[in-house]
Amino acid sequence: MRIEHVAPDFRSITAALRPRASRGGDDAAHTGAALYALVDPCFLVIVQHAVGPDYLVWDKAGSIEVLAPCRVRVWARLELQDDDLRRIRQMTLSGDKHLHLFSVEMRDADGMAIARIEKMIYVRKRGTST
Repeated sequence: MRIEHVAPDFRSITAALRPRASRGGDDAAHTGAALYALVDPCFLVIVQHAVGPDYLVWDKAGSIEVLAPCRVRVWARLELQDDDLRRIRQMTLSGDKHLHLFSVEMRDADGMAIARIEKMIYVRKRGTST
């Protein structure tokens, strides 16, 4: 597992997973657990950096749907869009919590979708109790 690129403003992270012979040989497909682990902390880091220290940001839930077996390098680009950030700030303006759902597809070198991962991130302003 490798983080290959982080945008200077932390609004985008590209992560990749390469095959490993130690996982059962050259023909062993990536496991769903390995694919999920690759992106697990990324949206949390992106959101925390974007909203700053005045907010609590927690990882609430996540899921993976493996779409196809894959034995080659896979990658995912996780991004925080302006609309996502605007919605997070709007929904937490009065101190309410907000559960924001992100989705990312993992792809192989040909661009084929290998897995779809969803992450739910909990966000609220510090000092509020909802």
